[in-house]
Amino acid sequence: MASFKPTKVQFLPKLGEKVTEDTLYWKNYKSPVQMKEFGAVTKIDFSPLTPHNYAVTASTRIHVYGLHSQEPIRSFTRFRDTAYGGSFRGDGKLLVAGSEEGLIRLFDISGRVALRQFTGHSKAVHVTSFLSDGFRVVSGSDDLTCRVWDVPSAVEISSVTEHTDYIRALAPSKLNPDLFVTGSYDHTVKVFDMRSGSSVMTMQHGHPVECVLLYPSEALLVSTGGRYVKIWDLLKGGQELVSLKNHHKTVTCACLSSVGNKLLTGSLDRHVKVYNSSYKVVHNFDCDASILSMAVAPDDEVLAVGMTNGVLSVRHRKHKKDKETLTSRRRRGPSYRVFVKGKNFMPRQDDFLVSKPVKQYLRKYDKQLKSFEVSKALDTALQTWTRTSKPEVTVAVIIELNRRGTLKNALAGRNEESLTKILNFLLKHIFDPRFSRPLLMVGDIVLDLYRQVLHQSPVVERLLQRLMEVLGREEELQQELLQVLGILDTLFASLTPRKEVASLAALPVDQGPQLQAA
Repeated sequence: MASFKPTKVQFLPKLGEKVTEDTLYWKNYKSPVQMKEFGAVTKIDFSPLTPHNYAVTASTRIHVYGLHSQEPIRSFTRFRDTAYGGSFRGDGKLLVAGSEEGLIRLFDISGRVALRQFTGHSKAVHVTSFLSDGFRVVSGSDDLTCRVWDVPSAVEISSVTEHTDYIRALAPSKLNPDLFVTGSYDHTVKVFDMRSGSSVMTMQHGHPVECVLLYPSEALLVSTGGRYVKIWDLLKGGQELVSLKNHHKTVTCACLSSVGNKLLTGSLDRHVKVYNSSYKVVHNFDCDASILSMAVAPDDEVLAVGMTNGVLSVRHRKHKKDKETLTSRRRRGPSYRVFVKGKNFMPRQDDFLVSKPVKQYLRKYDKQLKSFEVSKALDTALQTWTRTSKPEVTVAVIIELNRRGTLKNALAGRNEESLTKILNFLLKHIFDPRFSRPLLMVGDIVLDLYRQVLHQSPVVERLLQRLMEVLGREEELQQELLQVLGILDTLFASLTPRKEVASLAALPVDQGPQLQAA
């Protein structure tokens, strides 16, 4: 059984979020490096030897990459059709892989030609692996059989036909060379013992099984299929311990980390989830496409993820040396002559003055008008400093709201405080010749909207009565001015024709002698 250890919790002052040590551990990865393969990446396997190179199975070839290489250091291309399930042996010197044509090939890492070729499956072989003794290979095929092969003689040792659908998952035991686990699309997970020649344990997953995984103690078994990740206790006869449903699409792969045996799962929903010892999600990696395969290096230094679009995403763990090199690369500061220049610096006669255009930023009310938040824009324009120091800004916002036809909407639904600000602004600036026309319109709209609720607020009622009295006096003054203008127009109209008649009457007297002389 896995040990459940409480994790310490600490606080990040920058983000203000609670995280655990597990979260910090898995956040300590660099941005992913991506390589493009020739097809969907169906299998990734790390070599158990140092340096931990990893084999990537995609399309009709298997590429072997170094930990920090972005180009394959070795390629195996002796496949006529799609290759599947490339896996290393325990010593990292041999590699076995299946294929769509039903053949199983054994390669030497230092060579290119297949050392052995196992024939016997009638359909595609999707999963292959070495047993822990290193002298036998086990394979699972779409022909519903699981076969064990002898490496030196390249002959079939035994065959198991208990599954009723495709076999797409396989996990050999590292403690017992005669034990291995298979998962099938018939929704079952079976534990086979070579000595008895049949299964010794069967678990019902409930969905087509995509991946099976044994913990290092081999007391716990992980199976993935559908949206579910299930943990089984093999010491209790395959009893289900936990059923996880954190993904929202099919879970295609799973692996274990070397530090704390943390469980990682990848899914078609493009997420890699990391679980702690209590099977709670502590971190999440996002990918660009649906995930088909995933593997972690034996020292947790590299996390490799293969996707359906042929992209191989590789993340490397950060180290203190990397941080020290980044801090040591300080940016070179400006020269002294440039540094001492300030606003009062006067250019010389031979200097070329280059002026940068000052970037204009939108005001808050402009942003709100741009977002069609008309009420908030009017509130911003009616703030204390704006309406007292720059009343023209407030009136400009009112004019813009009227131009858009949303002035009535901006004035409606006001509480006592905001309505008081509007009325005080009207009383102060309504007689300013610059603002009288738009503010008179605002006064009319306010009276129409709030005439029926005046009695609910004595403050607003008093201000509205005062506004109506002021408007009444202004109306009387305007009428008097109109009368004065009428009198002046009459005077000007009566004086203008007399001047024209006098000029016409004087014309013959002046021109008389000239006509007689002519």
